[in-house]
Amino acid sequence: FRVALVHVAIVVGLYVFIGNSGVVSFGHVSFVALGAFAAGLMTISAGVKRGIMPELFPILRDHSVGNVESLLLAAGLGAAFALLVGLPLMRLSGLAAGIATFAVLGITHNVLFNYTKIGPGATALTNIPETTGLAQGLIGALIAIVVAWLYQLSRFGRLLRATREDPAAAQAVGVSIHRQRLIAFTLSGALCGFGGGLLVHYAGTITTEDVYLDLTFLTLAMLVVGGAGSLLGAVVGALLISGLDSFLTTAEGGVHIVGLKIDLHDGTHLVVLGVVMALVLVLYPAGVTGGREFRLPRIWRRLSVEGRT
Repeated sequence: FRVALVHVAIVVGLYVFIGNSGVVSFGHVSFVALGAFAAGLMTISAGVKRGIMPELFPILRDHSVGNVESLLLAAGLGAAFALLVGLPLMRLSGLAAGIATFAVLGITHNVLFNYTKIGPGATALTNIPETTGLAQGLIGALIAIVVAWLYQLSRFGRLLRATREDPAAAQAVGVSIHRQRLIAFTLSGALCGFGGGLLVHYAGTITTEDVYLDLTFLTLAMLVVGGAGSLLGAVVGALLISGLDSFLTTAEGGVHIVGLKIDLHDGTHLVVLGVVMALVLVLYPAGVTGGREFRLPRIWRRLSVEGRT
């Protein structure tokens, strides 16, 4: 269940941009990767880093931070990187935007894989404190949900959805599509970086392959299955697909259910997830939630109305 909560934080980060803008991005896992490696690296004790990663820049090798600080660092780096790459890329739409963001993912992966001044390179980053328990995972997921909810209720969120529904009309009334997309892209980068910090503190170890194509496909499947057009869809999709993926991955190593042994071939989980995503797109184009959104209970809505009157 802990990994499902981590996935909720990451997928909600994707929703902030993809769901509100209607622009598909294949590069958001690059922000997850940056946040994960930054949070993991900076919470390893300086003495250990000097022994296992002597080539690191001195500021990375000789300093360490606590758990909370590492998550804030991950979010900040995710936001800064998203802002940097978003300045030119947020002028793109459609296929061009998808290809450009995928290029960002490839560049990020190769830099982390080959540049040992900022990380372990091709080897695994280990000795990371495993601090993402059930409580921290739940708090982290709730923080991401609340931030996304407040954003979509804000003026910026409404303006971005207006550019999604009718770009020409939005521009005609003075809305800057580039500016609104950039704001959402930066915020989603912060949430994805934050999710990466939660992820690395859940696993205790990470490689560049852990935050590359498989995670990109998995998180996009979560968003599509739940429904990219709503925050509720992002949360529901993350929980459903995370549970299915965990079961299938375990079944690939053999699992007994009610006396029956299930032993799937390696890679089955990706095939099944692909089939599920295709079926949902055909049968439920708006996702299993149908685009429905979180609703306050009637009693709270009634109290809110009475309070305003």
